[in-house]
Amino acid sequence: MVVISLGGSIVVPNDIDGAFVRGFRELLTRFVARGGAAIIVVGGGSVARRYQDALRDVTASTATHEQLDWIGVAATHLNAEFVRHTMGDLVQDPVVTDPTGEISYRGKLLIAAGWKPGFSTDYDAVLLAERFGADTVVNLSNIAHVYNADPREDPSAQPIERMTWAEFQKLVGEDWAPGSNWPFDPVATKHAAKVGLRVVVAAGRDLANTEAILAGDSFVGTQIVP
Repeated sequence: MVVISLGGSIVVPNDIDGAFVRGFRELLTRFVARGGAAIIVVGGGSVARRYQDALRDVTASTATHEQLDWIGVAATHLNAEFVRHTMGDLVQDPVVTDPTGEISYRGKLLIAAGWKPGFSTDYDAVLLAERFGADTVVNLSNIAHVYNADPREDPSAQPIERMTWAEFQKLVGEDWAPGSNWPFDPVATKHAAKVGLRVVVAAGRDLANTEAILAGDSFVGTQIVP
């Protein structure tokens, strides 16, 4: 069992990326055929950010963090429903919207979305990994590694292949804000460290690399370990 935190920016970078989703479905079909099972938690991506930006604009930036988060949660539900319905018979159950509630898991794959304000879908992925006994969360986003600084601002930033949760916590801090763009959110980071999860951060669009991660082969990315 593996849990995949699938960034919404991969599914909907600007428009819906049907080519990526088809490739992702084919990858998961092969993974399941080899005996694999996975929970895929889908993020809000650009859908969430566009609505959050619009809410800030309309309310003259008086929207609360909770209001912005609810917008983000709703966006994850839309994206997750889309992904679920592309998977055919591989998914037998409704989208999970509460990782602590009653969950039906009859198929080989289970699709999940955001839960409530205060964190991103990364935290939902950690809770589901803990609940279903998965030791790894694969975090697929639009970056290939965690860096020691923001490469968009610091051209000397270096990729990190392996780091501890304590080292990672220093990079992301402890505070959550709606629409933030961390490699893995601070709330999820704290709980993943507590329960001793391994998290792999990798570029979601590189499907061959994702397949290597799921197969246990060598891959490009960052491992965050206890």
